[in-house]
Amino acid sequence: MVTVASVRTLVMAGTLVLALVSCADDPDSGSADDREPSTSSASPGSDEPLVVWPAPDDPEELAQEAGVIFEVIEHLTYHVHAHLDVFLDGQPVQVPPGIGINIDDPAVQSFSGPLGPGYGGIQPPGCEQPCISELHTHDPDGVLHTESEADEAHTLGQFFVEWDVALTADCVGDYCAPDTEIAFYVDGEPFEGNPATIEIADRREISIVIGAPPAEIPASFDFSEG
Repeated sequence: MVTVASVRTLVMAGTLVLALVSCADDPDSGSADDREPSTSSASPGSDEPLVVWPAPDDPEELAQEAGVIFEVIEHLTYHVHAHLDVFLDGQPVQVPPGIGINIDDPAVQSFSGPLGPGYGGIQPPGCEQPCISELHTHDPDGVLHTESEADEAHTLGQFFVEWDVALTADCVGDYCAPDTEIAFYVDGEPFEGNPATIEIADRREISIVIGAPPAEIPASFDFSEG
């Protein structure tokens, strides 16, 4: 004889089985130790740049380490724009906005650009305390800005110190040869020397390829918006 109590027991048992199956099928149901942390907000194979190395939060200390002057405002006596592309297994890596800038300073403005948020727009007389490096990025477009009083070129090595990312002929960040192929290009041509010595010259295109290369190595960049 089937009683109300026995039906209730069968229903509860079925519900438990379904719950267990659902949890087993849910990729987010595992423990934190079972899931690999993501280094990017982009999907592999998409055109959206990978966020591998965000802008550090100690720009003044890193600028000093790089030997780059930290100012209260930008100086345009020496005004140079170069462009940096970084690729990881063929996919672009974001060169973050605000490298070399204390974006928390009240004199530093934030704005929304076509590629995402940007920082700068410091108006005279400038910040009350030094807030911006001579070498910095405003937008997530890969444009490296040199805006200084001294007519002296900076190097890619100095920029990577400000970015707080390791850069040698064999390593970019934690990606190192021979486990990962590393290649460097200047204006589309292979560069075989120490990449830290590459000068950030005006209108120069610098490309770093980690792992599999992209379909095409950039030889130039449209600076009309930069």
